[in-house]
Amino acid sequence: MNANQIINMIMRLVMRKAINKGIDAGINRATRGRKQSAPPPPQPAAAPAPPADEGTNDGPTQAEIRERRRARRAVRQARQADRAARK
Repeated sequence: MNANQIINMIMRLVMRKAINKGIDAGINRATRGRKQSAPPPPQPAAAPAPPADEGTNDGPTQAEIRERRRARRAVRQARQADRAARK
């Protein structure tokens, strides 16, 4: 094996790692916390008032929490599949 082959082998290894890290970073950035582009739908004019003893609950509902968890899990699985496909 001559010096040219060794240098080429090392350069391919370094470039492969750099490109994979760049792709991973781009995917992570693209899939991280997207904001809604459309404005929220208008609220009905006569919304029922919450009962006085419960107060207002501005937090997410259980369904929203479950949907966010599912979305995170799907993103995680997609990233793992992407990494496994490149190996």
